[in-house]
Parts: sequence; structure tokens; C-alpha cells
Amino acid sequence: MPTTKTLRLTFITSNNKKASISMPDAASDLNEAQVRAAMDKIASANAFERKGVDLYTKAQSAQYIERTTTSVFDDSKSV
Repeated sequence: MPTTKTLRLTFITSNNKKASISMPDAASDLNEAQVRAAMDKIASANAFERKGVDLYTKAQSAQYIERTTTSVFDDSKSV
């Protein structure tokens, strides 16, 4: 059963909605200060916009999401 770990960064957009960035290859031992600093840099860069809305204007939250995949069957290896 492979388990994957993804870091999800959630921001508030310029129109007060949520926008997230998911990073599947992020270091798994980042602390709050490190993640906040990175999110603040992303927000201050003002580099992401869609349809006139700045996507990442303020950091809201960050979570590690762990997912375990259990295969019921896998015929791809028998070909």
C-alpha cells in the first residue's frame, strides 16, 4: 500500500475566495515558520492571476495530506 504525502497551501484571492497550490514533492518536515515564509513570498510576488483576480494574496492555511492507495487488482503488470 503506497502512501503519498502532499503539502497543500491555501490562500485567499483578491475577491475573497480560496485558491490552493498542491505540492506532492515538498519536504515532509517543514515547520510553520518555514511554510508561512514561503507562502508570504508567493503572495507578495503578485505573479498569479486568472481573469483579473489575483490568486494568492494572503496565506490562509497549510496542511500535509496523506493518501494511501490500496489496489484491489492490477492487470497492467500481466501484459
